[in-house]
Amino acid sequence: MMKRPTPVDKEILFDGRSLISETDTKGIITFINRKFTEMTLYTKDEAIGQPHSILRHPDMPKAAFAGMWDIIQTGKTWEGYVKNLRKDGKYYWVVVNIIPKLDPHGEIIGYIASRKMPDRTRLPSIISQYKAMIEEEKNS
Repeated sequence: MMKRPTPVDKEILFDGRSLISETDTKGIITFINRKFTEMTLYTKDEAIGQPHSILRHPDMPKAAFAGMWDIIQTGKTWEGYVKNLRKDGKYYWVVVNIIPKLDPHGEIIGYIASRKMPDRTRLPSIISQYKAMIEEEKNS
């Protein structure tokens, strides 16, 4: 796994254009589109084969992703607010929608994630909720 960047307290606003990635069932990146490379600054060669968690910002609670995995592994769709870490250490907020990718027999063979712009009026409460979750994780 590549070295994670040091976070920088500077937000890059996501413009809402189609940012897509696909992973296998273990969360290893198998496909990214051009908008992914533009937003994250990772090239296709750098991203493919890496765990999707290379984008995980330290402000994201582990429990948020545990809940996501619980849902998507059952074949259901998950949607949630995510603060991602770019290659340059800056961050961006998105609402991620993850759907299972199925083989012809209906078995999950991976996941497709698309992003949309977050509702900026909801971010303060999301940030507060995530901070509380991280504190809880530290104390348990």
